[in-house]
Amino acid sequence: MFRHALSRVVQDVLFMVLLAALVPLWWLSPDAGWALYERVDWKTVGALAGLMVLSRGLEVSGYLSLAGSWLLKRVRGERLLAVYLILFSAGLSAVITNDVALFIVVPLTVSLRRVADLPLGRLIIFEALAVNAGSSLSPIGNPQNLFMWQASGAGFLEFTAMMAPLALALTALLIAAVPLAFPRQRISVSGVATAVPRDRRLFWVSLLLYVPFLVMADWGYAAVGAAMLIVLYLFYRRHLLLGVDWLLLLVFALMFINMSLLSGLPAVQGITHYLLQLPGEVFTAAVLTSQVMSNVPAAIFLASFTDDWQALAWGVTVGGFGLAIGSLANLIALRLAYQPGLWREFHVWSVPVLFGGWLVALLLIR
Repeated sequence: MFRHALSRVVQDVLFMVLLAALVPLWWLSPDAGWALYERVDWKTVGALAGLMVLSRGLEVSGYLSLAGSWLLKRVRGERLLAVYLILFSAGLSAVITNDVALFIVVPLTVSLRRVADLPLGRLIIFEALAVNAGSSLSPIGNPQNLFMWQASGAGFLEFTAMMAPLALALTALLIAAVPLAFPRQRISVSGVATAVPRDRRLFWVSLLLYVPFLVMADWGYAAVGAAMLIVLYLFYRRHLLLGVDWLLLLVFALMFINMSLLSGLPAVQGITHYLLQLPGEVFTAAVLTSQVMSNVPAAIFLASFTDDWQALAWGVTVGGFGLAIGSLANLIALRLAYQPGLWREFHVWSVPVLFGGWLVALLLIR
């Protein structure tokens, strides 16, 4: 219930901002027209809808939470716990998207407070940074990757190969920072327990449906595949569909429309062309733009100015670090943690990771 309440608050605010900006952007845009629906990338929206249904199935099955609890029970050192949580968060986010991974990993981490005195807030900060890094690996890890995968026309494996060097480098950067953030001391997590009900059939059905759906999305039939999944779950697990955050689809569609209108404004075009002339060009522009409007709308916005998909994808990935607004996953993690002073501490670690990731990415690109 808390998860849905939190998602609703974050997305309600974002929806209202996008909706309020729609009319003035449409009015100011020199070539807006009335067919605003044509500005939406429906292949991406369809792919997102299908992944939301499948991710929800895996989450409700209870087996992901079981895997997390199994992991936490077998770790004894604080630094090792941090490393495992970083790897677990990064790997999970590459498969079931970054926000769903946080809704699994963060509550499990919070449960450790019952049995051990841990820097809970710092662990959650590194989990938020880890899902930003890990989700960049695959086309389905986060919404911006999903959009760029569909828009670029790249194959699933081709896109993954393009993102792998950066995702691995950023994850390694976070692990390298662990000795600076966590002391070497022994902990006990033997008291961690899970009472999550499990549904083995739902787990396997949702897991096995990933492959055919991704094949359909790779062939350009994501919307058809999403419709088939919705019909299937409507008869198989109707209650599961009620838990899917359908508002996110509307928010995503509004992002496409607003960012398309925004990119058509002459003043905005001038500023953007200036950013594209900075050292690092598209990559740097994507990093900076993400700090202002978050990396999902930044990816949609800058796609109107470039077809250098690698530089754009790498830029919005690195741009997810730095300021908390750089990625919605950051905001979700900080709200889930609900720790006093955590926003300030988040930037103590995220801003250096932003600069470190920027330098690493530039070296890898060159």
